[in-house]
Amino acid sequence: MSSENVVELTDANFDEEVVNSKMPVLVDFWAEWCMPCKMIEPIFVELAGEYDGKVKFGRLNVDGGRQVAIKLGIQAIPTLMIFKDGQVTKAIVGLKSKNDLKAQIDTVLG
Repeated sequence: MSSENVVELTDANFDEEVVNSKMPVLVDFWAEWCMPCKMIEPIFVELAGEYDGKVKFGRLNVDGGRQVAIKLGIQAIPTLMIFKDGQVTKAIVGLKSKNDLKAQIDTVLG
């Protein structure tokens, strides 16, 4: 599932798209073989549409983006991280409901 509001992240574009972003970024660390990752994907895409223009949404497949995943200490997936001004402000591990994710995003947006 892809969306025009979700950026596909890689080791190569992570700094440009996330660390250097002017707006907060919610990153979904996932893998093709991860069932909870597949379950959270439609929620993630839906939220990307709702927060368009306020929060950037990106997905990084940990099998292809190993360097970033290792650097950030990703030990379980799905892990969602909210970056603001290039720094991790929230880490959300495991499958969460849409309302839980909205609450986490809203705390960062203040």
